[in-house]
Amino acid sequence: MLPAKTLRILLVEDDELFRLGLQVKLQQESDMEIVAEAEDGETAIEIVKHSPLDVVLLDIGLPGIGGTEACRQIKQLNPDLPILVLTSHSHESLIKRLIAAGAQGYCLKGIAAETLILALRSVAAGASWWDRTATSEIRATFDRAATAETAKNEETLDLPLTRREQEILALIAAGKSNQEIAATLYITPGTVRVHVHTIIQKLGVRDRTQAAVLAIQKHWVAASLLAEQDD
Repeated sequence: MLPAKTLRILLVEDDELFRLGLQVKLQQESDMEIVAEAEDGETAIEIVKHSPLDVVLLDIGLPGIGGTEACRQIKQLNPDLPILVLTSHSHESLIKRLIAAGAQGYCLKGIAAETLILALRSVAAGASWWDRTATSEIRATFDRAATAETAKNEETLDLPLTRREQEILALIAAGKSNQEIAATLYITPGTVRVHVHTIIQKLGVRDRTQAAVLAIQKHWVAASLLAEQDD
């Protein structure tokens, strides 16, 4: 049976006592080796340039450029190098910044040693590791975005009007009478009345005023059309 590959770890932590505690925990694992340490982001970046590594354990609260920027620059240098972030708190804004910077995940300081070790092995193997709070925040963020996009699509993509009907609706929303609409579009007032009736039926409203209000509220009338009618 082949021996397990040793994970070469860069430990980036400015708190000396906390860093020592991490050393003790990680060096007890036969498949883990801390090959380099850094107390700030700038030093970590230099180490990444010259050292073969399998994973970076990165404190977010670093002096100098900070952990988030260090993460971003490390990923620019080596996009395939996994980074697991350590932090004392979790906020949605922080999570978004970590994702944007390219981190594979994060753990809260003070978690059980077994959990931290599992997280390191996971990100080193190509998986992601996000704290439960982070996972909930991420899911909520995407759910809100998906709901907003669905609502937008329902309002803008399902409008059952032809191009001509949209033009007439834009003129109605601009306050034009049937006679003015006919003159603008070079059609007869009778044709306008037929189109207006069809629009009201399709939109399920009582009259042209309701149709105009609904069109503006739902953004059904393209801004370009309204602009054209105002010229």
